[in-house]
Amino acid sequence: MSSTVAITQLTHSFGKGNLRRTVLSDINLALYPGEIVLLTGPSGSGKTTLLTLMGALRSVQEGSLQILGQELMGAKKQQLVKLRNQIGFIFQSHNLLDCLTATENVEMALKLHSLSRRERRDHAHKMLSTVGLGEHSQKYPAQLSGGQKQRVAIARALVAQPKIVLADEPTASLDSQSGRDVVTLIQQLAHQQHCTVLLVTHDTRILDIAERQLHMEDGRLCA
Repeated sequence: MSSTVAITQLTHSFGKGNLRRTVLSDINLALYPGEIVLLTGPSGSGKTTLLTLMGALRSVQEGSLQILGQELMGAKKQQLVKLRNQIGFIFQSHNLLDCLTATENVEMALKLHSLSRRERRDHAHKMLSTVGLGEHSQKYPAQLSGGQKQRVAIARALVAQPKIVLADEPTASLDSQSGRDVVTLIQQLAHQQHCTVLLVTHDTRILDIAERQLHMEDGRLCA
């Protein structure tokens, strides 16, 4: 089976000169279709940096990072934009637009796809129903609970059927039951769509959902 993510000797630093600090060192990793992988580790260990590099949100400095067979090292801006369109993102803070309804927030993920406005609306409605929010589709974020907002974020991340989903602490602001519901939903939808999920977390309550668990310390992946 071909990997969706292939990382070889990836190193990344912040700052220049005497202030230069290495945050990732010699990362080697392969992720495959249909698997859910948890990435754990203390704050400052490099987890989020790795996630943003994989999401084509930062430029690769050293090593090789291939997403869906495309090398990100030296990739042009247009290539990166096209690649991001095939990745779903879920963040702790939801990143929903307060001025848009749940449906409109989910539609945002389809803007770059060749769909009519009605098709985008239909896809968004269907996905919100799938995550249990069909009756709340016209509500604004301020009218939703934390768990419901995260469900909207999941719907937005998965509505375009991405090959990869990157989730950064998706349960951090949720109570135990809401957190469990959210990761179970991610697990079910990921398996249905056969996409790769990398989930960064400190939440020990959800470790059982993954096929694999990775741990990071001081910018290095530990066995």
